[in-house]
Amino acid sequence: MSPDTTRHFWRDLGVQLPFLAWLVVLWMLLWAQFTLLSFVTGLIVAVFVTRVFRLPTVELSGRVNLWFAVILGVQFLFAVVRGALVVAMQVLDLRRHPGTAIIAVPLRYSDDLMMTHVSVASSLIPGSLVVEADRDRRILYLHVIGVRSMADVEKQREGVLRWEKRIVRALGAPAQYRALRADERKADR
Repeated sequence: MSPDTTRHFWRDLGVQLPFLAWLVVLWMLLWAQFTLLSFVTGLIVAVFVTRVFRLPTVELSGRVNLWFAVILGVQFLFAVVRGALVVAMQVLDLRRHPGTAIIAVPLRYSDDLMMTHVSVASSLIPGSLVVEADRDRRILYLHVIGVRSMADVEKQREGVLRWEKRIVRALGAPAQYRALRADERKADR
């Protein structure tokens, strides 16, 4: 093993270590056993899964803004409750059929990880579901309900873009956050 290969191995292991730890914890939670045997078997399964089903290494930004993360969490909880109430009202209103649409939302600041975060947040809020993600062009396609006009479509699209900004503020890489701040300064002028 050359020194360069060894260096890459340890770097990849350091990047994968949080993921492996999460898989071990998930394994222990799955079996509801927090024993040494459960830990060892979870570690074996985690290493097996990460080696057999090899995915590209995801580099985390290393940046977490706790203030914006807390705000993101609170806003997300309110959005889930609000979305559930709106969908319930649409279902119970027998006079009107809620309109539906498939909308395309081109993301502005996202890499693969941020695109995943935005997709999950958008899908977990009742009333919308990501049906396709175009990774190369950074476009999310969502099925949304409660759409009656183009103004409603734009409102939904702007809502997804607001979630992208919130997530970038809380978890985005420094370059993404700088790009967001630059765009906000341009908009303020």
